[in-house]
Amino acid sequence: MDRSFDPRTIGWIGRALGHELRAVQQYAAESALAALWGEERLAEELWAEAVEELRHARELMSAAISRGVVPPPAGGLPSPRLAASPAELAAIHERLEWEGVRIYESALADAERWRDQEAANLFQSLLEAEVAHWQRVRSRRGSPATPAEEEKKRGEEGHHE
Repeated sequence: MDRSFDPRTIGWIGRALGHELRAVQQYAAESALAALWGEERLAEELWAEAVEELRHARELMSAAISRGVVPPPAGGLPSPRLAASPAELAAIHERLEWEGVRIYESALADAERWRDQEAANLFQSLLEAEVAHWQRVRSRRGSPATPAEEEKKRGEEGHHE
């Protein structure tokens, strides 16, 4: 077990773990919802997303345990957001994945500043996975580059009416 790390790394691991478990919960609930809609293919895709997020959670738990720390509790997860349609699901996914991108960008920057290379490698790997996932979701929707740009676009459209 490696005890030579900046203790703030555990804070980022906990925050990221909470995000990943929230994503597992979100995708699992949506998989059940899609099955109720009779959308079996979508239900299977969403379940695969839940499993991918669960793998990320396992990586984070392993990182905490390898540092001799019990993984921080991820209690208090918010209820999943249920959509009225597959299109609305995609919008929820995009926001959820963007939140993950932002968490991992910040965690990576801090790990690099603290010279915690092991944590930086972990956060870089998870950041790359999160960005790829976010880009897949975004491309399905034909979204602009970031959620902030989407908000700006909606604001501009409102001014032109």
